[in-house]
Amino acid sequence: MTAPLDAALHRQARLSVSVALALLVGSGLLLLLGLGIGSTGVESLIAMRDDPVALQIVRDIRAPRAVGAWLAGALLGLAGAIAQGLFRNPLADPYLLGSASGASLGVAVALVALGATPHADAWLPRFGLTGAAFVGATAAVFLTLALARGVQQTMRLLLAGVVVGVVLGALGSMLLMLQPAVMLSMQAFMLGSTGFIGWSGCAVMALVWLACTPLAASLSRVLDALSLGEATATSLGLPLPRLRGILVATLALATGAAVAQTGLIAFVGLAAPHLVRSMLRTTHRRFLWLSSLMGGVLLLAADTLARWLIAPQELPVGVLTAVLGGGYLLWLMQRRVAPGVS
Repeated sequence: MTAPLDAALHRQARLSVSVALALLVGSGLLLLLGLGIGSTGVESLIAMRDDPVALQIVRDIRAPRAVGAWLAGALLGLAGAIAQGLFRNPLADPYLLGSASGASLGVAVALVALGATPHADAWLPRFGLTGAAFVGATAAVFLTLALARGVQQTMRLLLAGVVVGVVLGALGSMLLMLQPAVMLSMQAFMLGSTGFIGWSGCAVMALVWLACTPLAASLSRVLDALSLGEATATSLGLPLPRLRGILVATLALATGAAVAQTGLIAFVGLAAPHLVRSMLRTTHRRFLWLSSLMGGVLLLAADTLARWLIAPQELPVGVLTAVLGGGYLLWLMQRRVAPGVS
């Protein structure tokens, strides 16, 4: 009985390694492709050895943008996998705890303060819109936890996140209505963009990814147990409230770091885990890593496509991920409800 089980586990491990290698190779190829796509085309990549302006374009604009897109996608893919395991819901996404609405409200408040406060010029540029977005996302998660009275009840936490998201979204919309002058500046954040990512932003996201991914993987046993039901997880002797709290904090940190740099990118955190599941079934330890790699590939591919489709202009990458991600999920739903398909 153990021989077939061992063989199945071995096949699963080999398939996981193959998928991971394919995603890493795809990431490398997309990074190279991203260096050659922009308003000046591939000429900048060819001429950068002799032209200092071309070198600056590739080194200081295209390279951090491509690397930042991969890192933001990797953080969202990781956060989506954690959220779906934590809530035992394949439709859960990284913004489920209100972080997206909190980040939007934080940016809106910062933009209004920049235009309305006399001393805003002194402190706001140092703090930055990315800092405002991160603080807003983190504050929204803390508010969700306060309303849910901790992380003990998953359904209560889920409902609190929905309420916080709706209320903070309404506050942000009201603020924009009262100060319509900031709507244009807010648009880039709401539509999602990787165009403003620099090397400092890449460094922040890389540090967060290197901290969050191993931490989440070390707690994969909790997500495996929760997939069997909360009663089963409790019967295994796991300290669920404390471990669930760490997972929620990891989810919030990964989401906040990505949103602060790119704005609201739709469907990457939702679609990346689904794509991994369509390729293989594995434990959460491998699933978290693979979902993160898949998220990086998805957002980097979408960003490269957004820069190429109507070059030298570009599409907002958040709009492209919403269209492609929504189309993929609709196709997935249609396939599962089709007659004769189980």
